[in-house]
Amino acid sequence: MGVAGKHFPSHATDGAQDPRASQPSPAGPGATDERVRRESWFGHLLGRPEFAAISGTVLVFAVFAIGAGGSGMFDLDGVMNWSQVAAYLGILSVGACLLMIAGEFDLSIGSMIGFAGMMVAIPTMYFHWPIALSILFAFAGCTALGALNGYLVMRTRLPSFIVTLAFLFILRGLTLALSIMFADRTIVSGVGDVAKADYVTNLLFHGTAFKGLFVALGHIGIVKMLDNGQPLVPGVPKVILWWFALVAIGAFTLAKTRYGNWILAVGGDANAAKNVGVPVKRVKISLFMLTAFCSCLFAVLQVCDIGSAAADRGLQKEFEAIIAAVIGGTLLTGGYGSVIGAAFGALIFGVVQIGITYTNIDSDWFRVFLGVMLLIAVLFNHYVRRRVAQS
Repeated sequence: MGVAGKHFPSHATDGAQDPRASQPSPAGPGATDERVRRESWFGHLLGRPEFAAISGTVLVFAVFAIGAGGSGMFDLDGVMNWSQVAAYLGILSVGACLLMIAGEFDLSIGSMIGFAGMMVAIPTMYFHWPIALSILFAFAGCTALGALNGYLVMRTRLPSFIVTLAFLFILRGLTLALSIMFADRTIVSGVGDVAKADYVTNLLFHGTAFKGLFVALGHIGIVKMLDNGQPLVPGVPKVILWWFALVAIGAFTLAKTRYGNWILAVGGDANAAKNVGVPVKRVKISLFMLTAFCSCLFAVLQVCDIGSAAADRGLQKEFEAIIAAVIGGTLLTGGYGSVIGAAFGALIFGVVQIGITYTNIDSDWFRVFLGVMLLIAVLFNHYVRRRVAQS
């Protein structure tokens, strides 16, 4: 083994001793070198990006358990209500989180939702395309727009904030223009019935899953039953399953794959990452495509669930996705974050938004709470960043 440029043999020869062996330990055997900084388990836990979001989730659950515990919020139907809200935002937060870790933002997320909804509804209702084909068309169009966003950011070296802000207005304007052109109003209806009739769309995007299981649970008294013999909660909404799947894939990718290391490296120092062979442009463009994919998935699930597309869908969702990611421990400066943390950030959002309706608190306070949570998360993340930098 080389030490300070010199090689010492692993055993003594000709009566000579290893120079390292002649240096006594500062405090005898088993002593810890003071130069080695050992961190407590709490310090290690505090350094995890998702720690604040998990702690916040526990606190929020405790508050609503006290303030709305007897109102049905934590009954199965109440759980499904706030879980569904969290799942919609959680889908967006996966893409937003990974893009922010790479050091970029996408402010066109909300407008992409409305535009994707029209890309599904208009060909289906006015050109009589099979809805499965319209959905494929929407995914292809949205990912292409995401690639264009990323390409312009990389090509022009303009801040992603500016480029995607431009697309926020472009896509919102196109959505309004197309809906007025074809439907003479801002809503295109009737898509839900078409989606329900299509086998593939109904299987992947419409309605709920595990219906038979919930019927069986109803018959044995675990799930409440309606007068018509159907369970009060018919199943697990498909959006929740999509949310779990995306979070699992995103967390595994970030923690266990080379591509995840590239994302962290690009967000930490793009020039250094490029110098060691990381394809910075390709990574960032692919993440812009991912955020567009997540927006389109949000739109498809919403259109199939509600049964219509509207020009104002997705309004301010880009900010809510960023809030969820920041609450989850993602730094605004990039290079640090957690998909699991973003999922808990979305869960906090869903619990608070629906939980307020189970209390006597005015729902106007919801935005105030979000702002306070964002401020606390930013301050905490700033503290964690300084702490990590010092260690």
